[in-house]
Amino acid sequence: MKVKVISVLEDNYMYLVIEESTRDAIAVDAAVPKRLLEIVRKEDAVLRAVLSTHHHWYAPAVGGHGPCCVVCARVGGYPVPTAPLPRRDHARGNEELVRLCPGLRVYGADERIGALTHRVAPDEELRFGAIRVRCLFTPCHTSGHMCYFMWEDGSPDAPALFSGDTLFVGGCGRFLEGTAEQMYANFTQVLGALPKETKVFCGHECTVRNLKFALKVEPENEAVKKKLAWARQRDDEDLPTVPSTLQEEFLYNPFLRVTEEAVQKFTGRTEPVEVLRALRTEKDNFKKPKEQPHPQAMLAFDWGLFAPFLEKK
Repeated sequence: MKVKVISVLEDNYMYLVIEESTRDAIAVDAAVPKRLLEIVRKEDAVLRAVLSTHHHWYAPAVGGHGPCCVVCARVGGYPVPTAPLPRRDHARGNEELVRLCPGLRVYGADERIGALTHRVAPDEELRFGAIRVRCLFTPCHTSGHMCYFMWEDGSPDAPALFSGDTLFVGGCGRFLEGTAEQMYANFTQVLGALPKETKVFCGHECTVRNLKFALKVEPENEAVKKKLAWARQRDDEDLPTVPSTLQEEFLYNPFLRVTEEAVQKFTGRTEPVEVLRALRTEKDNFKKPKEQPHPQAMLAFDWGLFAPFLEKK
């Protein structure tokens, strides 16, 4: 089982998993179809299915990384950016892929996932040749979030977890449609029960930012310091920081360390769910970037289009 890590969009990952004996392949979170199909052709593989971890609309911050659509008000007949429109990631390429690959199967747990052909259930097992997949239901980031645990019987290679936006390297996803109780159950009863050697392939490259927060939580944690230095070097070289392993995550990921004294001291809580809830609130507000004017708005100011409305009467 070969896993191709594919960087797309602003900081997303999509994955191509290839059964090496047959060259049959399955994709996870196929956000950019043409890029995916280029790699399928390069690998001389045949794409059989897509696994989507979750449906997701998100609104990038105005002035943030990458292009965004903007809701505009009109001032004096000219559009004035006021708020970003949401964009899709993770499952955004499904419809085009199905159009380009007739008969392609699309799996997921949420009916909001585009072009869905097979709705999977918690703990359902799928098989693609020698590749076996267990569907792990992890609601919280979205109410229909599904992680995928993959392995091959008899293979010496470690199994793989495609964790979407539930578990990141050094962090976890926002609690957009769920609760701290749900995420705690995800970490302790679902993902935490997997073999510790499991490789973790997450949905976004945000490792440096996550580990900076982890260092704030546990400034004396040597595992955090070492992993952050490594991640910074990878970032400087424009290389991915995935995969990690579950065993590693329990050493430096504060969201998996809610019973540790240092983490509890940082949050001022001792009950694990409350520690997790407090951590997520702190992370949501951690070094929040200041909102910057959208480039179109700056051009409008440069051209003097707003001058009549800024003059004192």
